[in-house]
Amino acid sequence: MDFQRYRRVFVVLLLAMLVGCTQQQSSKDLKEQTAQATADVKRDAKAMAAGIREGWSRDKQLDLNMATKDQLLSLPGVTASEADRVIAGRPYSEAGEVVTRHIMPKTEYDKIADRVTAKK
Repeated sequence: MDFQRYRRVFVVLLLAMLVGCTQQQSSKDLKEQTAQATADVKRDAKAMAAGIREGWSRDKQLDLNMATKDQLLSLPGVTASEADRVIAGRPYSEAGEVVTRHIMPKTEYDKIADRVTAKK
């Protein structure tokens, strides 16, 4: 009878250990899943913020006389050297001067023509 009792205690302890190990494993999995979900939410939030910024600025034209380098770089096809040349060539009476003054090629300007202006 004592043998049966010890056997039952051993089985109960063994089961408790297995449950304990399983919980630690699932805890680790839960941490990994939480970290992945957090990274996904962070990435999606950044994308959404970028979309909102683009939406706000889509209807507003960018003033070539006031735009920062980062704002100029956000225009499609504008390179860092073109942005620097646009800033160095200020002021402009009209946006098309970036082409006539050979600051930007016409093909590149055509991509951004509807998004830029030159206010005095």
